[in-house]
Amino acid sequence: MIKVSDEAKKKIVDLMKDDGFDAAKDYVRVGVKSGGCSGLSYDLKFDDKKGDDDKIFVDNDITIAVEKKSFLYLAGTILEFSGGLNGKGFVFNNPNATRTCGCGESFSL
Repeated sequence: MIKVSDEAKKKIVDLMKDDGFDAAKDYVRVGVKSGGCSGLSYDLKFDDKKGDDDKIFVDNDITIAVEKKSFLYLAGTILEFSGGLNGKGFVFNNPNATRTCGCGESFSL
């Protein structure tokens, strides 16, 4: 399960609308890919199609699609949004990460 904070939900709904997606029926696709200074990096995008290997979660009225191969790395993660002058944007609070880089966009297990 991946959780979505209230602040992240607000930002997701706004960005999906700006990009021509509908938060009521489309997906936030969350994944993990090789790369980044800690070995693995997060991938976040919008999608209107469900893949055959996707796990689907709904939290805080946001539907999240995760490929099965990424799910093991993301289980228990909370997606948050940090705005303002020192904000980082979307932040992944991942309990599985043993090390993260300074920018918070990559991690290792």
